[in-house]
Amino acid sequence: MQKDIHPRYIPTVVKCGCGNSFVTRSTQPEIKVDICNVCHPFYTGKLKFIDTAGRIEKFQKKFAAGYASLTKKAKKPVKAAASDEE
Repeated sequence: MQKDIHPRYIPTVVKCGCGNSFVTRSTQPEIKVDICNVCHPFYTGKLKFIDTAGRIEKFQKKFAAGYASLTKKAKKPVKAAASDEE
């Protein structure tokens, strides 16, 4: 390793939005994160769906019928308006 080109590697406190904190090593003295292993749904086993616009129900309704619901339906031909100028 060359001298004086590498950053300082110091003990770092990582703070999560849930209140959890732990010590690791990094080039920064403090790191703030939104989610950690204590509050992440994968590790806790508790899934939280935040659905304000009904997106989950809309998705489930759209894909409930399977592949047949994904195929495009044929459009009905548009009837020409009869003109009175004859």
